[in-house]
Amino acid sequence: MVQEKGRYRTRKGHVAVNVLGVGNSNMQFIYVFSGWEGSGADSRVLRDVIHRPHGLRVPSGNYYLCDNGYANADGFLTPYRGVRYHLQEWDRGQGGPQNPCELFNLKHSSTRNVIERAFGLLKVRWGILRSQSFYPIDIQNKIIFVCCLLHNFLRNKMSDDPFELEIPDEANACADANVECIASIDTMTAWTTWMDQLAASMYNEWLSRP
Repeated sequence: MVQEKGRYRTRKGHVAVNVLGVGNSNMQFIYVFSGWEGSGADSRVLRDVIHRPHGLRVPSGNYYLCDNGYANADGFLTPYRGVRYHLQEWDRGQGGPQNPCELFNLKHSSTRNVIERAFGLLKVRWGILRSQSFYPIDIQNKIIFVCCLLHNFLRNKMSDDPFELEIPDEANACADANVECIASIDTMTAWTTWMDQLAASMYNEWLSRP
């Protein structure tokens, strides 16, 4: 592990593994992959998992919300770059959205905040994920998976989760084999055009509200 430490070092200088997680509206994880080095780019990890035998499957016509660490491609919807995005940026007296891109980013941020809170809750609940680990990588990966499974179990059984109050402020596979799933992650003009049309439609609907 000493020889491999460089590959597991993140941009912030920490030694870590890269964990890709997909969540639902109840802050439960519906797909988790752990094992890539901390230095691995998020986009490379995503390209890897969609090609694995039991990897992430995205049925055509569906999409996940992602941050800008990923490509804005078919099945993966990212926010507009260079446009205010984080929820904190909407509390500084700058007024509401001024154009379709701003409204899109506001809705994107408020919705995608669920997965940020899910990871925050996961780390608050399981202290072993907050501290430096000395276990072999394969054991670390298993610990992460078990913590996610227990987290899902508790979210399913507890109507009121006291740990939610401790989350920092900053903080599916296709079951049917006949369903056509996305097999590549490539930026396409058609996808970008659809995103622009979606943003414009959302903005026009927002403007027409009484």
